[in-house]
Amino acid sequence: MSDATAPASPDTASPPPPSALTPSTTLAPVDRRIFFVAAGMGLLLLAFSGRYGFHRDELYFLDCARHLSAAYVDQPVFTPVLARLSLTLFGVSVVGLRLWSDLAAFASVVLGGLLAREFGGGRTAQLLGALGVATAPAYLGADHLLETTSFDLLAWPALALVLVRIGRTGTTRLFVPAGVILGLGLANKHSIAFFALAVVLGTLLSGGRRVIVNRWFLAGAAVAALFTVPDLWWQATHGWATIDMTRSLARENGGIGNAISFLFSQLFMASPVLIPVWLIGLRVFFAATAGAKPYYVAALYPVLIAAGAVVLEHRWTEAGVMADQLRSLGIALTVAFLVTLPFTLPVLPAKDGGLFSKVNPVSAETIGWPELVHSVASVWHALPAGQRAEGVIFTSNYGEAGAVNELGRADGLPTAVSGHNSEWFWGPGNPDATTVVAVFSGQAISSDTAPFIELFARCRVAATIHNAEGVSNQEEGGHVYVCTGPVQTWGALWPSLRHYD
Repeated sequence: MSDATAPASPDTASPPPPSALTPSTTLAPVDRRIFFVAAGMGLLLLAFSGRYGFHRDELYFLDCARHLSAAYVDQPVFTPVLARLSLTLFGVSVVGLRLWSDLAAFASVVLGGLLAREFGGGRTAQLLGALGVATAPAYLGADHLLETTSFDLLAWPALALVLVRIGRTGTTRLFVPAGVILGLGLANKHSIAFFALAVVLGTLLSGGRRVIVNRWFLAGAAVAALFTVPDLWWQATHGWATIDMTRSLARENGGIGNAISFLFSQLFMASPVLIPVWLIGLRVFFAATAGAKPYYVAALYPVLIAAGAVVLEHRWTEAGVMADQLRSLGIALTVAFLVTLPFTLPVLPAKDGGLFSKVNPVSAETIGWPELVHSVASVWHALPAGQRAEGVIFTSNYGEAGAVNELGRADGLPTAVSGHNSEWFWGPGNPDATTVVAVFSGQAISSDTAPFIELFARCRVAATIHNAEGVSNQEEGGHVYVCTGPVQTWGALWPSLRHYD
């Protein structure tokens, strides 16, 4: 179906606000400025992608990439596959690894503009939709690293765009590409299933049964289900490990304090300047669903911003204040963007470690891995050759294991093992090891080290972990131990070392 023509000057065409929800086959032309905004965000992320080093999760994904599986304890296979492609194309490269999230950022910004267009927006609304994503702290922070969140933030608005198109045009065959998007989203992270379920329930409860009771909806659902087969098979053959991990995370992150923190953080998912914009979008959707079906929001801030942008464009056009309002909003967005930038990207020098770790705790976790690996290598190579032959390197978390395995190859270190999440399933290394070089982060020393030491006749501190910048992070102040005389064989001890968090 053609989206053909629109008035030559869509800024002055007073596009109908989405609250009307009137089906139309006429959309404004795509505003090419959204691609320039997207390119600007992508280039900004690329410029900072090589600053400092890998994040602990990225090191873990590289480890997962070397152990490709149908799924993992903490995520399906999509992100590890991208990490494997990065290893193949670029080797162990932080810039190469983050290229995928840079591309996701570009696509997310474009989607912000296209969603506004789909709601009936002209050039101004599309530009605001794109700028809303490009300046959102949540998108900048997530897309700086290779994370499952980077692609989750892309999959939700992508699915929303197709679903809005179905609602606008009634073209139900679009459920097939919607199923592909949903399937890819599920192959990356399970959370998008809640959005899909909310859309189905909302459609049924609001009288839209005919929209989803058809062969195209069933075909799309079948396509999405096919993407989940490898994950379900892996879970079924590994004791439904993700459920156990989810319970562990709920115990760790639950409670009223974390709930309040979650609600407060929503104010900063998008630029604070755009809070009124997405609130307008939220109100539009409540009005469109008689106020009783809030399923369509589903934390989709690009959707809310796009809807709000269309309403604002309509109001500004009617009032004849488009240029003044757009200029004022642009200035406010720029100021807010510059203020929030140090909290989302590693723009600050890391030499003032205390300030750095408080302003940007995520980037703080990208500092110090080479020093950690050097400490481990010094301890390992100081052991007699015979002891190394009967030894293994064990780490308290997957970040440390990934650091040793990805950055320690040049130092001649053996593959490290860990009991953390999927690392545990990859085994203990040498099951008959009699010497264990154990790495415990600064945060893990008090809670995890004592039970571990009790598994050996002798343990000594062989090195203390420090980073050159003095940044306070999880690894700072940790220790490297040399433990000998296990109370049972190392292989027999392995089951007790598993932990999900």
